[in-house]
Amino acid sequence: MNAQGIVTALLIPFAGTALGAACVFFMRDEIPQRAQKALLGFASGVMVAASVWSLLIPSMEMGEGNVWPATIGLMAGFAFLLLIDYITPHIHPSGQAEGPQSRLSKTAKLALAVTIHNFPEGMAVGVAIAGAMASGLGAAGALALSVGIAIQNIPEGAIISMPLRAAGNSRLKAFVIGTLSGAVEPAGALLVLLLASVVTPLMPYLLSFAAGAMLYVVIEELVPETARGQHSNLGTVGFALGFALMMVLDVMMG
Repeated sequence: MNAQGIVTALLIPFAGTALGAACVFFMRDEIPQRAQKALLGFASGVMVAASVWSLLIPSMEMGEGNVWPATIGLMAGFAFLLLIDYITPHIHPSGQAEGPQSRLSKTAKLALAVTIHNFPEGMAVGVAIAGAMASGLGAAGALALSVGIAIQNIPEGAIISMPLRAAGNSRLKAFVIGTLSGAVEPAGALLVLLLASVVTPLMPYLLSFAAGAMLYVVIEELVPETARGQHSNLGTVGFALGFALMMVLDVMMG
């Protein structure tokens, strides 16, 4: 994976957040529900397929038939995100509050929720890039994973910037705050890459850890959002398309 590919994979998810936050400049309310359902479903499909082909299968291949590193890393990824959700006060995009009570505003909690999940997503991209660099894994997998996360980040950027605008902030301020919520993703990826030489022996665990974190986000955040209310069938169709696209990309180009 060359330097240009690495930079591209690092910045694509952040660009998705910025694009979503930019909705505040040309939309009065929010992303249309049909489009949001389709986007979240598509992102879910891409992320699930990427977790399998770009993270879990390479993890087991690096373990040379030993399934335990992949299993341990997968469960650790789930546990890590579950712990973060439990100890940190936040609000899901649906408006449901979780975690300890705090005096943070609803918008602040929502921004915190998005930021919380963006960091491990960035780490997942960093792990995929490090795997491609260290073991000759296909660069297509890391890029497709970045694209899937970026698609998911579009509505996330919007659900931060739009309420900020509705609360009386300027469009520019709402855009900047919404965009900054995604800045932790390239930071998380860079952290993994800077420690790549140290973590290479742990790569089977880290790849599956990233898969666990990604799957947690899909199950906890994305799938419930696509299934809630009307037009859930669009989310299902989007999931199928995203999963199929990621599978084809990873198998043919990986």
